[in-house]
Amino acid sequence: MIGVVLALLAAVFFGCANVMVKKGSTPQSVDNGTFLSVLITFVLAGIFTVGSGLFQGWVPLTTKGFWWFVLAGILTAFIGRMLLFTSIQHLGSVRASAIKRLNPLFTVLIGVLFLHEPINLLTVIGMVFIFGASTVLMFESFTDYTRAKKEIAATTQTNKKVGSLIEGEDKRNIWVKGIQLVASLGYMYGVISALAYSIGYVVRKEGLAEIPDPFMGTMIGAAVGILIFLFLSLFKKRNRQSIKLTFTTFRPWLFGAGIATSLGQILYFFALTFSGVSQVAVIGSTDVIFTLLLSSLIFKTNEGITRTVVLASVLAMTGAGIIAIS
Repeated sequence: MIGVVLALLAAVFFGCANVMVKKGSTPQSVDNGTFLSVLITFVLAGIFTVGSGLFQGWVPLTTKGFWWFVLAGILTAFIGRMLLFTSIQHLGSVRASAIKRLNPLFTVLIGVLFLHEPINLLTVIGMVFIFGASTVLMFESFTDYTRAKKEIAATTQTNKKVGSLIEGEDKRNIWVKGIQLVASLGYMYGVISALAYSIGYVVRKEGLAEIPDPFMGTMIGAAVGILIFLFLSLFKKRNRQSIKLTFTTFRPWLFGAGIATSLGQILYFFALTFSGVSQVAVIGSTDVIFTLLLSSLIFKTNEGITRTVVLASVLAMTGAGIIAIS
């Protein structure tokens, strides 16, 4: 029961973080708050680790557990979070959150293929629902792209007749196509992020079996994410700009997203100490509902939430629920 409550609270914080990332960034933003988020996670987890050690005693470290946490950090604190924030930046919080519902699907597949866990009919049905949710969203994106392409073609043809606006419209067409390409990549970012998180959850559970300290596990994972980000900044200008903006510009929405993500991560880690990976992953997937409610009713992100998006969210939640009871 404790694990269920903690996983549900983690989902609430993740939902808040999803919406705040969207509020604090646009598809053209140089920085979407990923580095700031990981940095805040490291600081908060570090404080909790020290406090827990001083008042409850230090948990003995093991080499095996440490490396499990390092691998989990690579998968979740860096790859998973970076691509999730990028997906939210380009797709919006609700669509990106719905795509992230592939987590339980991937988690179940990993359990079946690598951990030799049994699978039943209900699990298969749940997987079909989740896959269907992602397919519906991608189909909507493809339909929008096709419609926009036809409109651009018609506009371009008209401008050719006019003659004087051709050059300007061609430039606009290139810009629009670029945005459409980025939007389509946003779905791929979400899929890869979901896969990284799913593998990371399994790895994290292994680490907790060796070192039963969720605070320390979160801190180690965040430290790994920071180190990778700093290393890449030696070669990527965008990373350097993100680091600079983190320490020179206060952006309340991205700061709030970092706090919410960090608390969600810590609570998720805690939930894994009380419940299994699949159960926590499925309960954590309820963040899509919280994201939908927060986005439309409270934060008013104006993401253009269509019936298709709502349908996809319901399908994803239904699939996750079926897997939970299977």
